[in-house]
This record gives sequence, structure tokens and C-alpha cells, in this order.
Amino acid sequence: MQESSRRKSSRRRDKDPFCVIHKVPSGDTPYVRAKHAQAINAGDRIDSALKDMAVVMKQLNRTEEAIEAIKSFRGLCSKQAQEPLDNVLIDLYKKCGRMDQQIDLLKQKLRLIYQGEAFNGKPTKTARSHGKKFQVSIKQETSRILGNLGWAYMQKSKFIAAEVVYKKAQMIDPDANKACNLARCLIKQARNVEAHLVLNEVLQGKLLGSKDCQTQNRAQELMLELEPKWLPPPETVKITRFDLEDDFIDELEKLLNEWSPLRTKRLPIFEEISSYRNQLPS
Repeated sequence: MQESSRRKSSRRRDKDPFCVIHKVPSGDTPYVRAKHAQAINAGDRIDSALKDMAVVMKQLNRTEEAIEAIKSFRGLCSKQAQEPLDNVLIDLYKKCGRMDQQIDLLKQKLRLIYQGEAFNGKPTKTARSHGKKFQVSIKQETSRILGNLGWAYMQKSKFIAAEVVYKKAQMIDPDANKACNLARCLIKQARNVEAHLVLNEVLQGKLLGSKDCQTQNRAQELMLELEPKWLPPPETVKITRFDLEDDFIDELEKLLNEWSPLRTKRLPIFEEISSYRNQLPS
């Protein structure tokens, strides 16, 4: 009797979370996929159902299917569910290497922020991480999205574009991880003096997250990469921290063709960086 109970308990644990929550069978047969779709179409907690199913499919390395599922069913979800679904899509695009789609969606999220439509028009939202709730501000979200956009540009070897968005992100909400990525962009452009200064800020503990062991190790590795290269004495170096250099302004203008955000419902954070708004790459 106890052995039978243990077997049943084990089978329940082995089931996909989506199947347990929505009482549908597990597996990968046409019948199972049809039952999953039926649960969503029937409106069975549709917002969470679709998100849960996409997360489970990602865990099963069925990323492309998860993307198609979100695209097929998101029209049935509430307006409030669209932003979380976008976040899931961005993660899925990243996992399967669809950088162009990831970039397009990140830019779309930036446009919504600029228009005052993110967070359903509120200045903050409640997020969850490791079971804990915390508040995220528009300022923090903008910096996070810009950081993700910079990473995506790096994967496409567009280091000038990545540099611009990383600098903008650091202007808004600086941290050590984005600083290391910015340094990498500068190194790729052979701008080693600037990279050295950025990395020094991390190694000297001046940025949020600087004391993280993994970040410190990464900054040290990047510094070692710079060591064989010539560096002038520190007192001869003068740099405006987040200015845009003239040598890539022409390239940025080519990237601007599709960037035309509306000027409605401007939020305070965009007033702070208005002089840089038109330099965000497309």
C-alpha cells in the first residue's frame, strides 16, 4: 500500500507543472498537445496557462514550439498579460539564437516605455524572483531592456550599436555587469584606454554588483586581455564618460531609419536622457 502511494506520488512529481496545474495529460503525443491547446482555448486561467506551457516547453528544449504557441494564443489573453508574454518571448528568442526577433521586441518594449504605456501606465510594477516580490521602477526596467539590447547587438558583432545602448543603460541605472559588457565592446573596437577606465570602476567597487565574485573575475580577465596593449599614464587620459564620439556618428545615423517613437506621455526618465534619445540605434 505504501509502495503504491509512493509510486503515485513519484508520478505526480514527474509530471510537467503545466499538466499538474491545468489537469491535462503529460507527454508529447498529438492527443496531449491537443489537450493543452483545449485548456487554453477553454479559457482555463488562460493568461497563466499559456505562460506556464511556454516555460515547460522551453525546459523540454522545444523552444520553437513555445514561440509559435505564444504567437498563436496570445490574442486570447488579457491586455495585462501581454508584457509578461513579451518577456517570455524575449527569453525564448535568446535561447534559440533568433537575435533579430529579440532586437525587434526589445525596441518595441522601449517604445512602449517612451510612450508611457509600459506597466499599464504606472511608474512601478511588482516582480518576482526566487519566490520573493519586489518593486521595479520604469528607470530600472529601461536600463535592463537597454542592457539586453546591447547584449543582442554584441551577438551580431554590432559593437558600435552595443556600445551606445550600454552607455545609455549605464546613464540610467549603472551596474558592474553592464560595465563589463561595455568594456568588451570598447576592446573589440581597439579603444583600450576607455575600456581600462570602465573596468577600473568595477575593480575599485564603484558600481552596483562590483563585489560579486563572478563579476570581479570577469573584469580581471578583461584587464589581463588589455595588459599586452599600450596604455598611456592615467594622468594624460581625459574622457567624457558617456559622450558619443564623432567617428561613429555617421554609422549611427544609418541605424536610426526605423527609430521614430511618438512624443506622447513622456515619462521623467526620458527627460533626463532627452539629449541622447535620437542616438538610440535601430
